[in-house]
Parts: sequence; structure tokens; C-alpha cells
Amino acid sequence: MGFLVPVLFALFAALSNALATVLQRRAALTVPQSDGFRFGLVLDLLRQPLWIGGILAVIAAGVGQAVALATGALALVQPLFVLELPLALLIASLVTRTRMPRSLWLAVAGVVAGLGIVLVAASPTGNRTDVPAGRWVLALAACAVAVAVLAVTGLRRRPGRMRAGCLGAATAVCYALTAALMKSAMHVLDEHGIGTFLRTWETYAFAATGICALLFLEHAMQGGPLVASQPALTLGDAGVSVALGVLLYEEQLRAHWWLLPQLLGLSLICAGVLTLARQDPETTADTP
Repeated sequence: MGFLVPVLFALFAALSNALATVLQRRAALTVPQSDGFRFGLVLDLLRQPLWIGGILAVIAAGVGQAVALATGALALVQPLFVLELPLALLIASLVTRTRMPRSLWLAVAGVVAGLGIVLVAASPTGNRTDVPAGRWVLALAACAVAVAVLAVTGLRRRPGRMRAGCLGAATAVCYALTAALMKSAMHVLDEHGIGTFLRTWETYAFAATGICALLFLEHAMQGGPLVASQPALTLGDAGVSVALGVLLYEEQLRAHWWLLPQLLGLSLICAGVLTLARQDPETTADTP
């Protein structure tokens, strides 16, 4: 049960986020494009019913993620969000009433199988609740620098795959940091109640980073194709989250000969994601 609960809630959150991604991208394409970072983009999107639906899906995903992080390791929960990419492409094909070609189905199968192999072989453990302040300072500083570099690089590019990929990667760092902060805040809520939860700095920090992630996500969705931003988002989120889980929460991954199946699983994931990234179900899928 200790393994099943966080996995189930993480899968629910991944599905909700995938649905949100498709809805928000379709909404983002209906508002005026901007070459720079524009806070007014969210105001424009608030007039789009599809975007509102996407936000509701994001809220549902947040609830599922919070429960998953409260009951499981960060290095277990966040990698499951790699499934957002194949799920988003599947949902997009249903929304556009197109049939995905066999190559995309094989890529989806590769991502799912690879993720299963990695998680079973790595078997993330650990659920530390007290993170020293010094570690938070280093993590926050490193993430802030990474986001700034990626955002500046992306915003200097014209709309296209490079712009969407950089902004998607910036979103990924924000998502991973949000998850790490949310995990800490959820432990405070569980151990000390709502009063202390509302007074702890992690609560407001994860809310702030979550808002930043939302802003970068909308610009990534508008900045280029889904298959450019989504791989950077999902793989980046998983990778940074595992690093934060190990560095902040002292979570442990199995090593020695277990590294071999982990490398095999990672190879399957990367091969599948690269295949998905080269094809867009909205433009390459066969008509039914």
C-alpha cells in the first residue's frame, strides 16, 4: 500500500496534466502571439473556455500530486509524469479525431515500458521531512539560474521548436521545484495542521513557483509545437525532480548491477520521446 497509493495518485495527476496541456495549447493558439514575455497573456486566456477547462484539470492534478508527494518519495512520484507526453498525444489525437500511426504507438509503448523498468530497477526509497535551510538555499539558487538562462534563450528565439523547447525546459525546472516545496509543505500540514501549514514559507514558495510554471507553460504552448515543449517539460521535470529528491530529501536509488536495467529503461524512454518529438499527431496522424 505504501507504494501503490502514491503511484495511483501520481498517474491520476499525470492524466489530468496531459488533458490540461492539450486544452491549454489549443486555447493559447487562439489569442494574439507575443515575441516577449507577456503577463497579459493569462488575461487573454481567461476569456477562453478551453483554457478554463485546462485550469480545472491542473487543479485536479495538483490535488493528486499533493497526495502522491505526501505518501511517496519525490524520485518515485515525479518520474511518473513522463507519461504526460504519450497521454497528451493520445488525447490530442482523440480531440482532433485523427488516428496515430504505428510509429507513435510503438514510441508510446517504449516510454511506458522504459518507465516501468527504471522505477522497478531504481526502487526509490526515503521520505525525509526535515530539509536543512542551507540545502534549500543552494537548490533555489541553482533552479533560479537555470530558469533564467532557459527563459532568456527561449524568448530571444522566434516562435518554433527551439523557443518552445527552452520555455518547456524552464517550465520543467519550475514544476520540479514546486513539487519539492509542495512535499515539504504537505509534511508540515500532516504533522502540524493547517495553521502551521499557512505560516510556513514552503507553502507560499510552492505557490509562487507554481504560478511561474504556469506563465512559462503558456508561453511554451504558444511558442511552438506541442512535441517540442512537452518532451522538454516531462523529461526535464523527471530529471530535476530525481536530483532534488536525492539532494534535498536524501532519497536513495538502487545502484550496482541495478544500473544496467535502469540504463535500458532510460534508453527506451529517450528513444520513445525522440520519436514522439519528431512527429505531431495533429499533422502526421492518419485520418480514420
